[in-house]
Amino acid sequence: MSRVGKKSIELPQDVEVNVEKQSVEVKGPKGVLKHELPVEMALERQDNHLLVVKRSSERRAEAIHGLTRTILANMIHGVKDGFEKRLLINGVGYRALMQGSTLVLSLGRSQPIRYEPPDGITLEVSGRNEIAVRGIDKQKVGQTAAEIRDLRRPEPYKGKGVLFAGERVRRKAGKSGA
Repeated sequence: MSRVGKKSIELPQDVEVNVEKQSVEVKGPKGVLKHELPVEMALERQDNHLLVVKRSSERRAEAIHGLTRTILANMIHGVKDGFEKRLLINGVGYRALMQGSTLVLSLGRSQPIRYEPPDGITLEVSGRNEIAVRGIDKQKVGQTAAEIRDLRRPEPYKGKGVLFAGERVRRKAGKSGA
């Protein structure tokens, strides 16, 4: 029994949801998102609420009930408000700047790294060491932020690298010489 799957999803005034068979389209002020519902799931509309209903009590239906509800809730939140992840760059000489829509990172390598964001994602650099990844699709925003972080993960001795805002790097003690 999924506690998350039983919750209804509130529909804001400026968000429109269209359901055709197993295809769901969510339109809002920030854009449009589409999702294909699993065969085991159905949507019921009650006033300004959506309810994800299982069509059977099979094991797979139980497993994806809460996931389906969360995906739809994230779609509605995304087209209304959008999502954002912040990254911080820490290290001497490490910096980021935008050239058009391309992110250019200097991360201690011989050449700067150029990162082209996927469709639907906008990148913004504030100062020299903070990157904001924004978009309406939560999964794309998280994946893009993770790809940028993987270009130079924070290392445990000096803490240099690209890290998520709020992330703590576990520091290790260096060599202790005599």
